[in-house]
Amino acid sequence: MSVCSEFDGFSECYDEVLNRSLSRVGENKEYFVEGRIAILQRCLHELDFTPHRVLDFGCGIGASLIRLSGIEGVTRVIGVDVSSQSIEVARRVHAGLGMEFLSCAEFKPEDNVDLAYCNGVFHHIVPSERDEWLRYVYAALRPSGLFAFWENNPWNPGTRYVMAGCEFDRDAQPIRPHAASALLRKAGFQVLSTTYCFLFPHLLRFLRPVEKYLFRLPLGGQYQVLCKRP
Repeated sequence: MSVCSEFDGFSECYDEVLNRSLSRVGENKEYFVEGRIAILQRCLHELDFTPHRVLDFGCGIGASLIRLSGIEGVTRVIGVDVSSQSIEVARRVHAGLGMEFLSCAEFKPEDNVDLAYCNGVFHHIVPSERDEWLRYVYAALRPSGLFAFWENNPWNPGTRYVMAGCEFDRDAQPIRPHAASALLRKAGFQVLSTTYCFLFPHLLRFLRPVEKYLFRLPLGGQYQVLCKRP
């Protein structure tokens, strides 16, 4: 796999760069991390699915792992990334919290992960290599294991605005929701649902309570394709 890591150069300033771009819609990364995991937890509850071993593919410096480790039933969380420098920062920042961080080369998929998660990873992977990385995640999951595939929604103008102002997103190639589902099916996954979220920026936060009724409309700033390995 020839994916080169553009994030080595951002490992020490990732949060600063990301929060600066997210401030364009009046939020910070924690708001979005909490929102994504809350939606994932709701989906797991609806499926009566309790994961024990969780993989964060493209974990960066580990921002999501604390929230993932808080999901009911989780006993082990592993973060993997192609950026060796990001892995080093993650190990330092989260030392002593019982989380594992490995490079993608170090982690060996062994059909034993209950739940895989990724956020905003595949728009940084060149299209010709996406199938290969999806097979990597597929190989890590046990049969009937779930994959929560999160991506930025290119149909949302706020998402486009934020990405245009983010140093490490300017060359990204966003994936439309239907294209993401097609990619996942091609890799062998069974698509279960697509959920849209983050419709309203901070200025319109008083409207956020109605988002839970609009999760099927392709309008949110991000979307989750929840799928499983048959």
